[in-house]
Amino acid sequence: MIRKLLTPAIALAVLVSGAAAATPRTYELDPSHTYPSFEADHMGMSLWRGKFNHTTGTVVLDREAGRGSVEVAIDLDSIDYGQDQLNAWARGKEFFDTASHPKAVYRGELKGFKDGKPSEVVGTLTLHGVTRPLTLKINSFKCQPHPMFKRDWCGADAIGTFNREEFGLTAGKDYGFDMNVTLRIQAEAVLPAGKGEAAKDAKKSTK
Repeated sequence: MIRKLLTPAIALAVLVSGAAAATPRTYELDPSHTYPSFEADHMGMSLWRGKFNHTTGTVVLDREAGRGSVEVAIDLDSIDYGQDQLNAWARGKEFFDTASHPKAVYRGELKGFKDGKPSEVVGTLTLHGVTRPLTLKINSFKCQPHPMFKRDWCGADAIGTFNREEFGLTAGKDYGFDMNVTLRIQAEAVLPAGKGEAAKDAKKSTK
């Protein structure tokens, strides 16, 4: 009799614990280790490469259930070609016009999970006031305990290509520039700190 009563209770406990384990977890992007970068054509002569130095965002991840989402907000004023004059031009009205459009935002759903790892992000890129679909292929994805923070930590490298003309960024088109741009988002994200941990993390994240 006791066994009959205990069996449903045990089954319920297992079900509840399984549901708890599958709860989505929200990670914060580490701005010290997240630098979206790009490659753009220079009249067929070479590739211009640059990156953005200030980025914020979150990753929601449920590895057990095979689902998740990502949101990355890129500060366009932080563009860095490695050339101050070109950076200033890109911020101006001829290109990004950061006074009117200060941020680019990528939002997407993590897809194609295998062994807890997604293989792509299906989402949209909002840039220069325009939102268009953009799928990123995930080349690498890994999660493990952070050696300093002692909390779950995930990193990824994702890549995709878009046509900048679709976002109204046509500078150079009349000179033969290819409008296709390769965007790479390499990112690291950590579960947020609890009370009293934030100040310690700020010092550790610069290492």
